Amino acid sequence: MRRRDFITFMGGAAVGWPLAAHGQQAPPTVIGFLNGQSAESEARGVAAFRKALVENGYVEGQNLLIEYRWAGGHDDQLAELAGDLVRHAAALIFCSGSPTATLAAKAATATIPIVFSTGIDPVRAGYVESLNRPGGNVTGVAFLVSQLSAKRLGLLRELLPNVMTIAGLSNPRHPRNAADMKEAQESARSLGLKLPILFASTENEIDAAFAALDSLKAGALLVGGDPFFLAARRKIVALAASHAMPAVYELRDFVDDGGLMSYGSSIAEAYYQAGLYAARILKGEKPSDLPVMQSTKFELAINLKTAKALGITVPPTLLALADEVIE
Repeated sequence: MRRRDFITFMGGAAVGWPLAAHGQQAPPTVIGFLNGQSAESEARGVAAFRKALVENGYVEGQNLLIEYRWAGGHDDQLAELAGDLVRHAAALIFCSGSPTATLAAKAATATIPIVFSTGIDPVRAGYVESLNRPGGNVTGVAFLVSQLSAKRLGLLRELLPNVMTIAGLSNPRHPRNAADMKEAQESARSLGLKLPILFASTENEIDAAFAALDSLKAGALLVGGDPFFLAARRKIVALAASHAMPAVYELRDFVDDGGLMSYGSSIAEAYYQAGLYAARILKGEKPSDLPVMQSTKFELAINLKTAKALGITVPPTLLALADEVIE
């Protein structure tokens, strides 16, 4: 090629480069979604998380790709799933659905920002150094759980004033359940109630716990908050129905699946707030500069169809308080 032709070629190519670059879309931002449960059980939370991102300009299928990783209740898989998200070059990892998820992500990366949603103390769990100054690459949203077992017990008492023995169902493997049930037992004593505790960490143990209810002469059941119980909620709800046992739960997912009543933090609200934090980090803020957010929205849900099947009349005072009534 002659020198004059080469100069002409390079000049034309230089003009063409910006046009070509302008015509290409930037690759989507990748978020890792690490969850200890299943897509089905977390559908409401996922929708809330995505809603927060959309409101901040991040839309799946356009400029955002969310890589979902579900452990399905098998915490031993979380470490491998977290490592997979790191290999996918996620710009951020959101952890939820298990106390182990955030620890698995922290072990996998010290540089990729991590946002969590949790019902346990994030400082005691080792997620962050403090609530106000998280430090490192981790921050998130904490929602209240441990102080609510007593509240659920009070709701059962209001619903069933003649019941004197309420059984508690607790998973001994969950880090917060011992404190929850201890608090509930103290509340039971102040109300003049008996609260024997049944333990279950496998499906067979759930069956055994329900089989023991008759010998306890329990008139109702207080189900502890636990990711394993959430994953097994349909089994628990079905057993409660077959034993004609009124039960109160932590999450409205149980009520949606036929449970009698639930009272607890709004998981959807916590996921929404986590989505807001994720968007802020994607726009340049550092996790270490974002204090752990406290989610303070609670919801009471009542299934009137289940109440009718159990022969229970729900007092108007409870119905007036309910955020969700299923008829």
